[in-house]
Amino acid sequence: MIAGIMSQVYTLVNKITFKERPSAKLYDDQIHFVASWTYHGSMELLSGWGRLIPNYKCGVENSPVAVIGGPNSDICHHMAMVLSIYKMPQFIYGSSPVMSNHIQEESFHRMFPDVAHQYNGILQLLLHFNWMWIGVVTLSDDNGERFVQNVLPMFARRGICCDYTETFPKLTFSSESMEMVEEGSKTISVIMRSTANVVVVIGEIQSMMVLIVMPTLAETLNMLVEIRAKVWIMSAQMDFTSFSFQRNWDIHFLHGAISFAVHSANLLGFQKFLQGRSPDTEREDGFIRTFWEEAFLCSLLLPPFEKEDNELCTGAEKLETLPGSVFEMSMTAHSYSIYNAVFAVAHALHNMHFTRFKQSVRMDGLRGARLDQQPWQLHHFLRGVSFNNSAGEEVLFSQKGDLVTELDIVNWITFPNDSFFRVKVGMMSPQAPPSKRLSIHDDAITWPTGFNQAQPLSLCNENCQLGYSRAKKEGELPCCYDCIPCPEGKISDQKDMDDCFECSEDQYPNSDRDGCLPKDETFLSYGEPLGISLATFAVCFSFITAAVLGIFVEHKATPMVKANNRNLSYALLLSLLLSFLCALLFIGQPNKLTCILRQTAFGMIFSVAISCILSKTAIVVLAFMATKPGSSMRKWLGKQLASSIVLSCSLIQATICGTWLATFPPFPDVDMHSMAEEIILECNEGSTLMFYCVLGFMGLLAIVSFTVAFLARKLPDSFNEAKFITFSMLVFCSVWLSFVPTYLSTKGKYMVAVEVFSILASSFGLLGCIFSPKCYVILLRPELNSREQLIRIKN
Repeated sequence: MIAGIMSQVYTLVNKITFKERPSAKLYDDQIHFVASWTYHGSMELLSGWGRLIPNYKCGVENSPVAVIGGPNSDICHHMAMVLSIYKMPQFIYGSSPVMSNHIQEESFHRMFPDVAHQYNGILQLLLHFNWMWIGVVTLSDDNGERFVQNVLPMFARRGICCDYTETFPKLTFSSESMEMVEEGSKTISVIMRSTANVVVVIGEIQSMMVLIVMPTLAETLNMLVEIRAKVWIMSAQMDFTSFSFQRNWDIHFLHGAISFAVHSANLLGFQKFLQGRSPDTEREDGFIRTFWEEAFLCSLLLPPFEKEDNELCTGAEKLETLPGSVFEMSMTAHSYSIYNAVFAVAHALHNMHFTRFKQSVRMDGLRGARLDQQPWQLHHFLRGVSFNNSAGEEVLFSQKGDLVTELDIVNWITFPNDSFFRVKVGMMSPQAPPSKRLSIHDDAITWPTGFNQAQPLSLCNENCQLGYSRAKKEGELPCCYDCIPCPEGKISDQKDMDDCFECSEDQYPNSDRDGCLPKDETFLSYGEPLGISLATFAVCFSFITAAVLGIFVEHKATPMVKANNRNLSYALLLSLLLSFLCALLFIGQPNKLTCILRQTAFGMIFSVAISCILSKTAIVVLAFMATKPGSSMRKWLGKQLASSIVLSCSLIQATICGTWLATFPPFPDVDMHSMAEEIILECNEGSTLMFYCVLGFMGLLAIVSFTVAFLARKLPDSFNEAKFITFSMLVFCSVWLSFVPTYLSTKGKYMVAVEVFSILASSFGLLGCIFSPKCYVILLRPELNSREQLIRIKN
């Protein structure tokens, strides 16, 4: 025999005030759910049939091997207080209480998976629909308190915030109905005023009755609060139940609700079984008679009382004609759990008897002997029971006594005739990999009518769009935030990002800062106007320099050419010619050869050019000093001095460049960061120290040349170059002094363009200031280019 202790009838009574002598009529006439009745029923299971004598039983015919209890946690808790002492196996469907000791825990077998799986399923459901702003309603009991203390922090760690946490109004005594109404009205007001469109309800089966009361209560009290559509997410411990006076109440608020439920399946023969129920077939079942009268609003003749308010019941009424708010013909999760619990006991008993029978045969050969058993002996076999039920589904329990099964996700659809239909829209599979535990069909869900059949949003504020990031509001929950644009150089390509991020090195943000675009490779090329212009100037200046050199070669015997060391002039013109051509190395895509030649060739060529100018200036000074009587400077005059200055200066620069190339030479490189939208193809200088040594030595030569030329600018000589060299070096130094800040303030190919321009400008300055006066005399004033004119000017 399997016993059952279940709450089936809810009746409110007046609270006992102890102002008068207790009446036995209270307990005979008023059957209501209080702890004493559960204790009473539990004790009856341990006593003889029809007699309540604790710890005494005559015979074993009516001894239950297990007890099925539910559907709420109070019944199971009070039942366990008595039955666990005797280690009676107890199967709990619906809600499971918090066990107070190890003995009670061992006696429990839950027809419900580990509750942590359900809470994780609710979390995954909220994240799936991006419902980050919710309300929570719980029971005022241990389970509700544990949910608030342990589960809501887990939600918060995933970014879900609770606008409020309310408790259900308590169903107590009828004398406290006004207090319950007041408490319920406050809860309704909080729920409806909240901007959270999703309400998570953690309750039990009786919570549904209170939930039905709340909308009706709001209308009855004419509450000054707008009744808004909400998406109710209900725990699997809840199921539809109601008071008899609620049968015609509007249940449309449940339309579009989503609930979890212990996985169930349709069982063959269940519909036929229900269709065969009637008060006549169940004469020993007192509950079915009460139910029949309440469901069909009729009276059964049960002497000595006759109910005159309703018509007589015929007994032929059909359960399938009742609306769903009164009776469901489908196999609900609770019904399926009870069905599996019965068969779990049957399979465990079979396994236990089979094991003991084999042991007895092996020990004494007794066959067919009576095998007495005690309820506590069944626990071992219940823990390991596993079978396939008539629906073809496997039923088994974990070591903790929890049912190992999936959770169905159900969408509630209501109809005007107070019927409703549950549509399975998904499943939570605890045994699946984490990424596949929640499966849900969004298109199959019917949303509450207030949201126009669109998926509701439930956020404290609007999502931050692409290109924006969230900024915390002071004093607000993390789900309430401001949206600020991404800063320069960063993007956000998803909604509600906590922070913007930078694109990869080879990409840059678009104008809306919500995506990245590939960077273009850039360098100073011959195919663009700037590169063409610089290359044209370099070639033109090269031809001009070559022309000047040709003029000097053509008129090499004239005094103007011979007056200031003809060979130095040739060397200077050749170096200027090479400097113009050197500029072409800076135009075009960098490669290994051009990177090596760029700075080293530039350094060597300019060093030769400046050393030639220094030699010219030194010869002018020495020549003037040698004209004084008794001067010892005459011995320094000659080609050897000029050659020594040029060669020594060039050798020093060549040594620096050679060391540079031997240690850490320049190489092709890419600059990803200087330009926001471009990748710069450039030449990396390799050793920065050696690069500055090359530039430093050139600067030193330029300063010395300028100083000497400046001091010699007023020496009396008709063909004195000192004044022209002074102007040329002034131009040269001005160009390169302005080059430094300009070069440092530009980026990319424009840095190269600045350097090319400086090379061309400084070289052309030297060419123009030193050689243009001479070319003018040679070509346009040949009468001045004579020895007689030179002597006349000197005299």
